[in-house]
Amino acid sequence: MESDSLTPRRGRTAIKPLERIFAKHVTEGTVTDVGLVTPTLKRIRIHCATLDAWAYTPGQHVRVEINDPLSLYGILRPGDTLRTYTIWDFSVADRTFELRAHLYNGNGIGLNWARNVKPGDPVKFWGPMGDFHPNPEALYHVFIGEETASVAFGPMIRALGPTASIYGVLESETPDDEVPIPGPHRLVRVHRNGASAVASHTLLTAVCNLDLPGNAGMAYIAGEARTCQLIRNHLVRDRNWPRKSIKVKPFWAPNKRGLHH
Repeated sequence: MESDSLTPRRGRTAIKPLERIFAKHVTEGTVTDVGLVTPTLKRIRIHCATLDAWAYTPGQHVRVEINDPLSLYGILRPGDTLRTYTIWDFSVADRTFELRAHLYNGNGIGLNWARNVKPGDPVKFWGPMGDFHPNPEALYHVFIGEETASVAFGPMIRALGPTASIYGVLESETPDDEVPIPGPHRLVRVHRNGASAVASHTLLTAVCNLDLPGNAGMAYIAGEARTCQLIRNHLVRDRNWPRKSIKVKPFWAPNKRGLHH
């Protein structure tokens, strides 16, 4: 009799170890609004009841759960479970935050989610997390990247404020795809116009021609992995920038799933 009476209680309280660990880090929210910022950039607003308890720094991201990592599919294909999106806007008053997703040509679990997500959809995510954020002590700041990088640069530039000394080059496919950046800062804009964003000659050439006040600032390079490497090498080898003064965040690379987004 004692054994039988305990059996249901075990069933109610038993939690798999992995589920217990995941539950401590996963947060739930609800999509409240979506829309296009540019023809290739979608904004996704999410309400989260516990947002006021977050420790958030502009430039950080969340990992959105597209497929359950603890499902059979997730265990067999762990690379097809989570995708990363930078937080563009963060409102404690509304308990909402905004993600911006690049709608590139192709397919994938993150792209399909971004295309189809709508108000009312539940969202599970991990974070905020990441150390790609501005150094407010730097004498000046240089931001270099394409559309995916601009999503991270926006909140970082907003946090630095309108009086910060800011330089940079932002690349997009066309003028219509330029990501609006907050504040009065004027960064150089260049366009690929059909050229590849991989190892981008367009962006590298513009950075080589960028007039900067020496090498005593802080540089932030993000976007496609090979382009990031080329530009970092240019700053270090050709302009004598200290490596410690350059932050690099590769968001994506050809044929690599889930690197970042």
